[in-house]
Amino acid sequence: MPNSLTSQDRTTLHTIAKESIDYSLQYSPKKPIEDCAQLSSYSASLQSLGASFVTLTIQDKLRGCIGSLEANQPLVIDVMQNARSAAFFDPRFPPVTQLEFNKLTIQLSVLSLPQAMSFTSEKDLLRQIQPGIDGLVLEDGNHRATFLPSVWETLPDANAFLRHLKQKAGVSMDYWSDTITCARYTTECF
Repeated sequence: MPNSLTSQDRTTLHTIAKESIDYSLQYSPKKPIEDCAQLSSYSASLQSLGASFVTLTIQDKLRGCIGSLEANQPLVIDVMQNARSAAFFDPRFPPVTQLEFNKLTIQLSVLSLPQAMSFTSEKDLLRQIQPGIDGLVLEDGNHRATFLPSVWETLPDANAFLRHLKQKAGVSMDYWSDTITCARYTTECF
């Protein structure tokens, strides 16, 4: 994650996310939007590599959420693409409509670099998890899932958080294997 974003950077990213969805509503969700970004017109923080999640809600109900775990493109481009994907390509929801556009609340989460965790058992992992702070990426073979730190608001208990994360990864809630890996990250949310 770039060093803490300024209030202007936050405003710019929020505007970019909203304009990305609006642009796709007007033209096509499949039309490339990256060409709209003149990278040199953005701050160094927004030009640097960054990973983000864009969460869309309407009246506090989830309407789409898509993001990146790895920083492999400029943050401004990552937000632009994830906003469009959250609005039009989240497989859990139909594409956002023009009627819904003005009702959307857009939350952006800019991720820190995930840090691999070392643990000897599920109990050891649970002791290390920091409720309300850590986002987690859980992997085991072809199973992979993440929960942003904001998920702690609905799952405040570390055990429930981990159990639901395993379920999201496609394994049973009580599944455990010595091949499970976990990485933690934090987010700057706005």
